Amino acid sequence: MGIMLSLQKVTKIYPGADSIKAVNKLTFDLEEGEICTLVGPSGCGKTTAMKMINRLISVTSGKILINGQNVANTNTIELRRKIGYVIQNIGLFPNMTIGENIAIIPKLLKWDKGRIQEKVQSLLEIVSLPPEEYRDRYPRELSGGQQQRIGVARGMAGDPPIMLMDEPFGAIDPINREHLQNEFLRIQEKVKKTIVFVTHDIDEAIKMGDKICLLKDGHLVQFASPEEMLINPKNDFVSDFVGGDRTLKRLNLFTIRKSMQTNPPVVNVTETIETARNLFVKLNVDYLIAVDSDGFLKGMIKRDAIPAGVDTVMDATEKTNAWLPGTASLKDGLSEIFTHDYGFLIVVDEDRKVLGWLRTEDIKKTLKG
Repeated sequence: MGIMLSLQKVTKIYPGADSIKAVNKLTFDLEEGEICTLVGPSGCGKTTAMKMINRLISVTSGKILINGQNVANTNTIELRRKIGYVIQNIGLFPNMTIGENIAIIPKLLKWDKGRIQEKVQSLLEIVSLPPEEYRDRYPRELSGGQQQRIGVARGMAGDPPIMLMDEPFGAIDPINREHLQNEFLRIQEKVKKTIVFVTHDIDEAIKMGDKICLLKDGHLVQFASPEEMLINPKNDFVSDFVGGDRTLKRLNLFTIRKSMQTNPPVVNVTETIETARNLFVKLNVDYLIAVDSDGFLKGMIKRDAIPAGVDTVMDATEKTNAWLPGTASLKDGLSEIFTHDYGFLIVVDEDRKVLGWLRTEDIKKTLKG
């Protein structure tokens, strides 16, 4: 992978009696496929910096290079057609169907009809909105979260090498916001776009970014990976901005799969109760994870709560919600461990096949590095 986006001493000065340097000599490089979150206090220059990339705001001095080409030497219309743009309030055209909204840029790029239809269909599938159900509907018929996903799909429609996202989830309620963040990261795993993502929320910046660009009064304070910024904040401003709970915030940087152990205490539901009792003693555990012959989760069996007169593990198995997919964050994993009484969390794949288990000591080991 090479450098896709390079900002070199980029400065924006608004002239007047009190000339304001909204952005001052901003310099950083972003590799292909990375997400850079621009974050900082209100008025720090993050949105101005992002809008200079597609020339919605002109650069006073310095250079912005996309794939080695200076954007100042690129036709403005052509430049914007090659950069996906997703904003907080989405901006879908109400008189157009969902399919027509997504197809706007491909039509401007003069793609043939078959290619456009194929792209619309694939993007709707990527954002988990079945084409046959949503393609011909109108924005007003969709929820806010669904509209936001259409906005993301439209931003990707022209296969842009770079996407700009200006607080795209800022107007969404907390539950749907987290869902959309997770959905977007899932999509990014597939499409690997280079993304500049403006947010005012440090937690969102940490979760979404491969790199964080923290600004203050138009100046770059620190440009680093979330892990580096949390472990080694450059100064007191960075330390204060990321917050005193830096260790807990680091939990968002790791997936459960990274910390889980792959030797969970499992027992097949077809086994006898006597086999289960022997496993309790052998493994020195209070709970066994009950699975079927293919390893799919069926429930939990408790050592001290086996009903009298039962013959098989299935007869003693109780349903459980103490599980999460391996792609979930360690923060979510820790929360679930504390929510249940087992002292551990079952880790599953997307089909609920048991992959392993997660305990608090596993999380501690990950944080210690």
